[in-house]
Amino acid sequence: MSKVAIIGSGSWGTALALSLARRGDHTLALWSHSAPVGTYLPDFPIPPQITPVSDMASAMRGAAIVISAVPSQHVRATYESMAPFLKPAQIIVSATKGIEDQSFLRMTQVIEQVCGGRAAALSGPSFAQEVATGTPTAITVAFQENEIANRLQDELSAPGLRIYTNDDVIGVELGGALKNVIAIAAGIAAGLGLGHNSVAAIITRGVAEITRLAVACGGRPHTLAGLSGLGDLVLTCTGPLSRNRSVGIELGRGHKLPAILAQLHGKVAEGVRTTSAALGLARAHSVEMPITEQMAAILEHGKSPQDAIRELMARPGREE
Repeated sequence: MSKVAIIGSGSWGTALALSLARRGDHTLALWSHSAPVGTYLPDFPIPPQITPVSDMASAMRGAAIVISAVPSQHVRATYESMAPFLKPAQIIVSATKGIEDQSFLRMTQVIEQVCGGRAAALSGPSFAQEVATGTPTAITVAFQENEIANRLQDELSAPGLRIYTNDDVIGVELGGALKNVIAIAAGIAAGLGLGHNSVAAIITRGVAEITRLAVACGGRPHTLAGLSGLGDLVLTCTGPLSRNRSVGIELGRGHKLPAILAQLHGKVAEGVRTTSAALGLARAHSVEMPITEQMAAILEHGKSPQDAIRELMARPGREE
């Protein structure tokens, strides 16, 4: 029996803890910064295998694997507080989907910059509520060394949670982060009542957009056709549990962003923050991302969603 520390007791961190608890062979520490454990998934009792903790030293002590599931804007500060308690043998896994503001770093890059060493990435099509219930789900864990990736696959797989391995950390992370931006666009199309054709076009061109940037950053195109790319994108663009899609729907209906975010009651729609960082990363690599550009104009400058969609449709014709 090994100990797994899950840092972050939001919906995703709690769902991962509940999933791992079903294995019955791990001890689990679920660290919360402020809100009581269970706040974000109130319908799911916390089983005895999970120990809620608010002290970072207690959470980290004796853990073989450390999984972080905090919002992207808190990753750097969280790892700065974790660093004194990390041991060389501990394996760090990032389960956060985002890009850091200003630096445009992926989450594993932030972790590695703060703590040294390397971190794995856990991503894929996975609504927290469904993982919490044990609904069959397949996701990917990415690490450059196959031995570590295989160990994580063995340690984190659980009843209802199937894990695949990948050594393309860049592609896996960018697929998970950028799909949230495209999901806002898909939600806007739905909120405007544009129909299924429009959403399908956004998803398809979104894949192309995400792939261009991931490849420019060193990722592989094949990765973006997998679970952490197309799989996660389709789920987030079409599923009713998607917070990013929901934000887009409300924008399409004419509601203002601050009021929409207030209705999330503390839950995070990562795409709102990721949009500007994604655009900055794209510009640094001279990659064209027209959907992301229009989402930035809506989110940051209050551009009309109707005008944004109209401009996307009026772009010059090109080869697919």
